[in-house]
Amino acid sequence: MIAGIQVTFDAFNPHELAAWWAETLGWEVEPSNPEFIQKMIAEGQATEEDTVLVNGVLAWKDGAAINPPAGAPGVRILFQLTENVKILKDRIHLDLRLDPNEDLTAVRKRLEERGARLLWKGKQGPHTWWTMADPEGNEFCV
Repeated sequence: MIAGIQVTFDAFNPHELAAWWAETLGWEVEPSNPEFIQKMIAEGQATEEDTVLVNGVLAWKDGAAINPPAGAPGVRILFQLTENVKILKDRIHLDLRLDPNEDLTAVRKRLEERGARLLWKGKQGPHTWWTMADPEGNEFCV
């Protein structure tokens, strides 16, 4: 039986993209564990090349994760290092639901100011949304 789910994004810079999404969602970047990383290096399970300094803290180079605030709904999102360039439209994306008091256009503008791109505007009956791309081109809707 499945015990849980995690959403994973390929990223050219996992730590920057994790920080961008954490700010976008009001979530938290999962803290690194430098002591564990140093232990893995000392035991020969990892090398210095597997690591990177993020805001002065030792972290794994290949990934970063974000989590919802304690007690809030949501699943862990992992951003893993890739060198593959996206060629086609995403076949899966996130739909971000806004608080009913939020102004959709204002949210779109704030996201664009932080590096998101507007791809197109969608409408179906009374429902309107913006399809956008994060700074690395991953698609999402608001």
